[in-house]
Amino acid sequence: MSAALWMVRHGPTEWARDGRHTSRTDLPLLPEGEERASELVPRLATASFSLVLTSPRLRARRTAALAGFPDAEVEPDLAEWDYGEHEGLTTPQIREKTPGWTVWSHGAGTVGGETPEQVTARLDRVVARVRATDGVVLVFGHGHALRGLAARFLDEPLRFGARLALGTATLSVLGYEHGSDAVIERWNC
Repeated sequence: MSAALWMVRHGPTEWARDGRHTSRTDLPLLPEGEERASELVPRLATASFSLVLTSPRLRARRTAALAGFPDAEVEPDLAEWDYGEHEGLTTPQIREKTPGWTVWSHGAGTVGGETPEQVTARLDRVVARVRATDGVVLVFGHGHALRGLAARFLDEPLRFGARLALGTATLSVLGYEHGSDAVIERWNC
């Protein structure tokens, strides 16, 4: 396997800053988010990409454009986890009704969003596309979805993503050791 996966989480938005779950709501980047996205240019210039994909959400597409990839291909499977009725709420707010809730353990299927199985299926399609590409693939996306994508790239269950904190406007690199073992090369840089 020769494909490597570079992942960029979108720059800060108002809801990301405030810890509110954001999936379908199309929020713009904060001015700080625009600046941090632009700062990705020199780091991303160190590689040549065979394929560049972005979530369809404005915050990811804008981050891609500011980072030097205005023509990134929109990939619907990179959208953030659909939180259903939890959209816009913080984890403490959700836990008032569902003690111990996490997106990793409960998902959002019971509140009109996606189940972990649904998210796994679409992220597995992205992993298959990455592995079918010869070279380095760059993706722009979201916190929970990219953490889940990393888990699936590493052949771990989606829930493994709970162990991978991911800040806004960060770069993470996944690849292969000894030609076949999927590994984390850099995380949350």
